[in-house]
Amino acid sequence: MKLNATYTAVAGILSLATASAMAQIELPEVNPLDLHGPIICAGSSTVYPLAERMAERFQDEGYDGNVTIDSIGSGAGFSRFCEAGETDVANASRPIKQKEIDLAAKIGRTPIEFRVGTDALAVVVSRRNDFIQDLTLEQLAAVFSTAKTWSEIDPSWPNEPIQRFSPGTDSGTFDYFTEEVFDKAKEPLLSAENIQLSEDDNVLVQGVAGSPYAIGYFGYAYFEENADSVRALHIEGVEPSAANVDNNTYPLARPLFIYSDSAVMKSKPQVAGYINFFLSYVNEEIVSVGYFPAPAAAMEAAKQAWLNAMK
Repeated sequence: MKLNATYTAVAGILSLATASAMAQIELPEVNPLDLHGPIICAGSSTVYPLAERMAERFQDEGYDGNVTIDSIGSGAGFSRFCEAGETDVANASRPIKQKEIDLAAKIGRTPIEFRVGTDALAVVVSRRNDFIQDLTLEQLAAVFSTAKTWSEIDPSWPNEPIQRFSPGTDSGTFDYFTEEVFDKAKEPLLSAENIQLSEDDNVLVQGVAGSPYAIGYFGYAYFEENADSVRALHIEGVEPSAANVDNNTYPLARPLFIYSDSAVMKSKPQVAGYINFFLSYVNEEIVSVGYFPAPAAAMEAAKQAWLNAMK
């Protein structure tokens, strides 16, 4: 997967400043050459590009095992980790739910949360769309629910049906969007006309790019990768950018996580080493992948969680 970083110099400096503000907790040095055995990860399609980058670097620096990363959505990833116990790491673009924690307890697992970054959810239209630049959150809710045509949102816009593209219900992106836009209600979006759901963000990109009357949403990295065919809208007058995530003005920014379990980490040194490596070096990679560093306090908490898990 090729991901292109197109941040402005100022935005890049701001994000790197966040990275340099990392907390002082240091994890034990990990040598990938000393680690062996498979690592199985599954979950969020949004976290996938970042996890893929970190796994590639882990292998480039000497780890000779296989890192499997399945992009199946946060909910499906938690199911495999918490119910089936099939994976070592769950990738997620939303926090774990209590019911998922309860399911994990039934198989003897206690999920441990590691914050690894921040994503700005991008609301996008086709490059062929020449009539819309900005939406309020109220307009965004109407676009993805009751409005049938664009002219219902603004009389100056075309009297054409709105074609909607959304991540599927297993996606943490779907959960986040419905929480922020519809106050956790899923039905307004699910009952909208001309709605196509997919767990594959590339399907969403292709759908939006194919029509000037289409609209969709997904993680910022997928927008960055496809900026030649789709265009990100401003929300409440604010552009999705590194600078606006850093200053907390963009209204659709969200945390990114990976989860594991202490017993898994202790019984599989390669898993503990991978998570250690991820937390130690993620801020050197995250901006170029298309996301933003986690706040320093959140990264400190993640490192402390790793240390606690290994006691």
